[in-house]
Amino acid sequence: MSAATLIERRRRKLARHLAGRTLRFVTAESCTGGQLAAVLAADAALGPHLERGFVAYSIDAKCEMLGVSREDAERAAAVNPEVAAAMATGALRTSRADLAIAITGFCGPREGREEVGLVYIGMANVDAVRVEDFHFGDIGRSNVLDLAVAVALQIMIEAAS
Repeated sequence: MSAATLIERRRRKLARHLAGRTLRFVTAESCTGGQLAAVLAADAALGPHLERGFVAYSIDAKCEMLGVSREDAERAAAVNPEVAAAMATGALRTSRADLAIAITGFCGPREGREEVGLVYIGMANVDAVRVEDFHFGDIGRSNVLDLAVAVALQIMIEAAS
């Protein structure tokens, strides 16, 4: 199944789970550049659940907008679980959302020793922060981005269930 099909199916499933609810999300995206927020905003049923979105692509943006520590951000070009957690908690803290989803990763092409296709997705609410790592492999930049969005939607579905 293609990533586009996964995104579409998960978008519809998330809309069903959120019907009649007031749960609000904030996104904090690095490598996906707002792609997750755009999926939510493009759907009339999901748009009202998007409280706001941050695109924090650079290290400076992560530190200034979301409160990521400079030390964590400079380690592994800001692709590590600490950055994903800090992005999620920073987005939650600076929004009026109930849940935050943060995405940071290496999408390619390889520039050094980084693992192309490595993505960290963090989720935060007032009670907890959870970070998961995904190893999609060197499958092409757009494929990694699409899969990261598809996985983030699945995490949101689970959080809304």
